[in-house]
Amino acid sequence: MSNEFIPYGRQSITAADVEAVCEALTSDFLTQGPLVGQFERAIAKLSQCKYAVAANSATSALHVACLALDVGPGDSVWTTPNTFIASANCALYCGASVDFVDIDPQTYNLCPVRLAEKLAEAEASGCLPKVVIPVHFGGHPCDMRALYELAQTYGFSIIEDASHAIGAKYKGTPVGQRYSDICIFSFHPVKVMTSAEGGMAITQHEHLAERMRTLVHQGVTKNKLELETTSPGDWYYEQQVLGFNYRMTELQAALGLSQLERLSHFIERRRALVQRYYQLLSGLPIQLPGEADYGFSSWHLFPIVLNEVLAEQRASIFKYLRDHQIGTQVHYIPVHTQPFYQQRGFNWGMYPVAEDYYQRTLSLPLYPDLTDEQQVRVVETLQQAIDQAIIL
Repeated sequence: MSNEFIPYGRQSITAADVEAVCEALTSDFLTQGPLVGQFERAIAKLSQCKYAVAANSATSALHVACLALDVGPGDSVWTTPNTFIASANCALYCGASVDFVDIDPQTYNLCPVRLAEKLAEAEASGCLPKVVIPVHFGGHPCDMRALYELAQTYGFSIIEDASHAIGAKYKGTPVGQRYSDICIFSFHPVKVMTSAEGGMAITQHEHLAERMRTLVHQGVTKNKLELETTSPGDWYYEQQVLGFNYRMTELQAALGLSQLERLSHFIERRRALVQRYYQLLSGLPIQLPGEADYGFSSWHLFPIVLNEVLAEQRASIFKYLRDHQIGTQVHYIPVHTQPFYQQRGFNWGMYPVAEDYYQRTLSLPLYPDLTDEQQVRVVETLQQAIDQAIIL
């Protein structure tokens, strides 16, 4: 059996993807051409949303989403500690403060019950959030109806961080379609589909889409309707707000459009691999991730949770897997425990469910080109690592 390194995730690139990028590379436009608009419209159609705005990364998309919702100094944004740092940093970019809500122990997503408790406490003290950012961790949707009802009661906006979850569904409809103001996708190489780097914000609201589009393009507009009373000619443009160079390139859009044609295959293969993991891992002293009855996961990640005894040996299990060319990873170190956030008053012990999950989790390899033989090797190596840990 081959002993090549098996990463926890990787892109799937075909000759058709390469051809699409080469065509864009030899076209008249490398940036600000027609392909970005085509990609936006394709993602909007997939998501059953009216508008989509492309950006050079999901982090950039999160940033302009916060700005479009008028997040600024004096405001508070809440998110989950079980995420990559960008889900929290985007609020700080706007001058707002950040707080966290502990996770559900089954889905590892932001817990609606804990959110309701925290909102009641915040209302009593007069410090409700301006925006809540739930993260569809690993591709599994949060309970968006529950969050939406809380938003209606307490008056906050919702940005869905669906960086892991393009193609996922909540109660049979695409994530981002109904229960949020804005929803964000990521097209980083290890995600469900890729544009090399890139992100997308989708929304049902025209004014939010236009604000994000302007912010992505340096705060500049050439909209003829907006400029019809001041424009001396077609060459004219105006900077109306302070924006950013967050544009997606034509090359990224070309790759994204090509990948989008295989999105259903990517998700089908990921889901098939997950079902095989359930069979192959049965009997091991670990907790396997699942799906709530309201969710259809796109399975960006496959995180297992070690039992309490094995958790004490997680470092040795991790090392054994890596030494045997299995690219396990940990998703995620809780954001509030990072040194940057500890300097801002957060610390261990504040979100115990997320912390307990972090201390016991490992992500196993999961990507469309993972072969059945490689998956067996992953499981056999994990079994060996666990056996060694038990002896220790």
